[in-house]
Amino acid sequence: MSRRATKPVGNWLLDALPERDFESLARNLTPISFDLNEVIYEPGEQIDVCYFPTTCHISLLYTTIDGVTTEMGVVGHEGVVGTALFMGGDTSPNQAVVQGAGQALSLRAHAMHREFGRGGEFQTLLLRYTQSLITQISQTAVCNRMHTVEQRLCRSLLMTRDRTLTDELQMTQEFLSNKLGVRREGVTHAARDLQERRLISYVRGKIKILDRSKLERCSCECYKVVQEESQRLRFLASQTSFSRNAQFSLVKP
Repeated sequence: MSRRATKPVGNWLLDALPERDFESLARNLTPISFDLNEVIYEPGEQIDVCYFPTTCHISLLYTTIDGVTTEMGVVGHEGVVGTALFMGGDTSPNQAVVQGAGQALSLRAHAMHREFGRGGEFQTLLLRYTQSLITQISQTAVCNRMHTVEQRLCRSLLMTRDRTLTDELQMTQEFLSNKLGVRREGVTHAARDLQERRLISYVRGKIKILDRSKLERCSCECYKVVQEESQRLRFLASQTSFSRNAQFSLVKP
């Protein structure tokens, strides 16, 4: 990638921006590579950079005082990591860990504050994405309380697949245990059952989704709630963008 980012960059939020808004941001976007299991933020850490994933995906994790870890949400090419920067905070409420290695574009805090403060499409897209992330976090909390380990595993695999756009996922049982907030034995048992039914294959930290439709049926309703809310907000964003472009065209000389 050149020093100045050009569309498409591979991140939905950035690629959905009107050309004029994107050009305003482009000079401040810096390509960065992340390794698997790399820690981006620690809880309570000062945030001075946000990240727009393009080919990586990042897990938002919370660890209790007793040492139990669970995933609150996952962010891929559809979103941004570091929402606290434009939501009025400057520290990370959770740990952010790279679940899938790859690329992202970074944006420094001062540039984020400046562009967000201008309002317009950039602000609208970020706020709508934040709403979808809140839905994901809220639904994950319900899921962890109400549904079986197998249902939660199916949901997690599907959500990760949506952000990687591949059926082959890199996930160790230890990481899945942390994602779901359950013991490793519970993950092993659930994964074995899915493998015996030929929904997935699992070998040495690599999971391959063999039958997506059946995996969706084995998941709980939480996956579709999050998916549909994300699609609804994307549709609203695209309609808003179309409407603004149309209005601009009408007043052009």
